[in-house]
Amino acid sequence: MFGRRGKKKETARSARAREAERVIGPSAEDTSASAPPEPAKEADRYRALGPWDASEDAPEAQRMDLGALRVPVVPGTGIQVNSARGGRPIGVTLHTQRTALQLQPFSAPKSSGVWEEMREELRSQVTAQGGKVEDFDGTFGPELRAVIPVAGKKDDQGRQLGERVRYIGVDGPRWVLFGVIRGEGAVKPEAMAGVEELFQKIVVVRGETPMPPRELLPIVIPPGAVRNDQQDAGPGAPQAGTAPAVPGTGVQADGAGPAGSAGAGSDADGSENRPN
Repeated sequence: MFGRRGKKKETARSARAREAERVIGPSAEDTSASAPPEPAKEADRYRALGPWDASEDAPEAQRMDLGALRVPVVPGTGIQVNSARGGRPIGVTLHTQRTALQLQPFSAPKSSGVWEEMREELRSQVTAQGGKVEDFDGTFGPELRAVIPVAGKKDDQGRQLGERVRYIGVDGPRWVLFGVIRGEGAVKPEAMAGVEELFQKIVVVRGETPMPPRELLPIVIPPGAVRNDQQDAGPGAPQAGTAPAVPGTGVQADGAGPAGSAGAGSDADGSENRPN
């Protein structure tokens, strides 16, 4: 009797093993062969085509080495290093004739990104200035699209004028790349696509030095380069306005800094914006 019970248990075990081998074994192999690898973090899916970490196999492109940033060198696109009032490099601006993409790389925790909390702080800063902010699901994930009041700019009826600005950000391995788009790249679809392509080509060099979260990664000015306050921005380039501090970093942009608002008082297509 005991022998038969034992045999039944053994038979049940064998059946379960065969079933597991039939269902689990082959399907696991098939899945690994056919499904693409999952991103290390949810945020990685937003940078499938860039921006890139220095450890990754980025597509070949001519880039300028600016320390923590390697930015694409593209005909018709100017490169400027932004400096704080004390002369310390705090960002990089890529500009075409009527679009400016301002960039800052920051450190981030290994386990999580910081772009979400930066967005909330940016939202508070813009609304505190009297601006308007909207959430938008863009090419690189969640972004903010804002109308920011331009200091000293009013229409004929005394109403405050503003400019449309896009705040974008991407979390990478222990870094976050923060960008501000002004000019046509903030309002016109074709220009938006062009400036996003520039953003995708950027390579971030985080380095191995331990840093607290949201500390500006070092930007290095190449020998012989001229700082942005000594350069002519060129015809049609957005002018700099009042600059709030970058959220949680203690970095204050000096006019053209990445958290600033441009001071044209209108859209790139000439239509005026008035924060309500």
